[in-house]
Amino acid sequence: MDFSAITVLCIGDVMLDRFLYGEMERISPEAPVPVLLLKERREMPGGAGNVVSNVISLGGKAVLVGLVGNDDAAATLRDRLRHGEQITDALVTTAHRPTICKTRYIATHQQVVRADEESRLPLQSDEAEALQRAIDARLTEADVVILSDYGKGVCDPLVVRHLMEGARNRGVPVFVDPKSSDFSRYHGATCITPNARELAAAAGADAGDDAEVEAAARLVMAQAGAKAILATRSEKGMMLVPCDGQAVGAPARAREVFDVSGAGDTVIATMALAVASGMPWEQAMRVANAAAGVVVGKLGTATADIAEVLGELRAQDMSSPAGHLLSQEQAARQVVRWKEQGLTVGFTNGCFDILHPGHVSLLAAARAECDRLIVALNDDASVRRLKGETRPINALTDRAIVIAALRSVDAVVSFSEDTPLEIIRTLMPDVLVKGADYTPEQVVGAGDVIAAGGRLVLANLRAGHSTTATVRRIAGNDFRRGKVK
Repeated sequence: MDFSAITVLCIGDVMLDRFLYGEMERISPEAPVPVLLLKERREMPGGAGNVVSNVISLGGKAVLVGLVGNDDAAATLRDRLRHGEQITDALVTTAHRPTICKTRYIATHQQVVRADEESRLPLQSDEAEALQRAIDARLTEADVVILSDYGKGVCDPLVVRHLMEGARNRGVPVFVDPKSSDFSRYHGATCITPNARELAAAAGADAGDDAEVEAAARLVMAQAGAKAILATRSEKGMMLVPCDGQAVGAPARAREVFDVSGAGDTVIATMALAVASGMPWEQAMRVANAAAGVVVGKLGTATADIAEVLGELRAQDMSSPAGHLLSQEQAARQVVRWKEQGLTVGFTNGCFDILHPGHVSLLAAARAECDRLIVALNDDASVRRLKGETRPINALTDRAIVIAALRSVDAVVSFSEDTPLEIIRTLMPDVLVKGADYTPEQVVGAGDVIAAGGRLVLANLRAGHSTTATVRRIAGNDFRRGKVK
């Protein structure tokens, strides 16, 4: 996938997302509320600004049109939007309202409270005129348009009609993330991307099972004169309903969800880029579904890059064994991303030839010591050198499929050396885990990890289980009534 030639005109409600991270240590003596000891502050574009961030992260270019106040939040927002030639700042400054700012207070990966700064003043005539001029000045640059409606004023019917008319005259597709339950205000859209609740409200009908979602989508699609509806359905995945074809769904992959903030922004950014690049609708939906899967596993308003999306697509493709096995370069990038999110990364390694309860127990214990666990497998040649010419019983790709399927494992990588020292130095985990049958002095890489500020964990093993013993019992055919003697 290459979106570098695609320019997206993003129009909508722009805001600053502010995240304040800390620890809750006590209850305030002033009121029955927790006291948050602040440790870290992050600020990033939100709303339509997050759509732009996703476009850039995926490799495209973006032009951003929206309203900001004449204030410090606007200055911070514009500073965060500086990405060289990838983003064109076409924001309109208004004297009628402040820059929208959402401040989230987070403790131990959980949002405690959110404070919003915004005006509920309807869009003023001079603001509408300024937005229309900005649209006219930039529409000729666009390969595709995204209208990001957060219900904060920019997507006034007057502005939307002006945008739709201009896009139609130039043959530019328009993707809409709706807020209004009246989809007729987005008349002429190429694709509208409601979630299940928004779709049900717009149709005035249930949108629970597949049949209800399709029926509701076809109803609102006719009202909006749209070519397609892409309904996002949380844990049920997505459903694409085109006006001239059959509905098709994409299931969500089971995962640990950290935060759904901004997932809709990721979906519409990916979908618009994919369709504008010439990708068929169904394929574009599957790419968007993978991108959404990436961002819900991150804390806060997040984006997905091409490498992460491709990795997620491989993981979703159960017919491709290689999809479960990262290259060392991919694994290193993933570890960096996890650490940037403030997550602790654990590492353990082994042959894991025939999976048994001892392996499962070790991996569960390892995952309990970290936020994300990466498992390094000896490749087939390495296993033969360690275990003999009759091993491994299962090839590397097969072992990777089995290990990746475990709830405790977040990523799988392989190494060809006799020891994992080089890959440990490449990934530099926060936590190195081995079985308690090792001493600290025997654990390869322990010195490097500890010197870098990490720690070593020796996990208790479940006694009575080993692959070698299992192979011997199988070879001896020593079974009676389904039980090993």
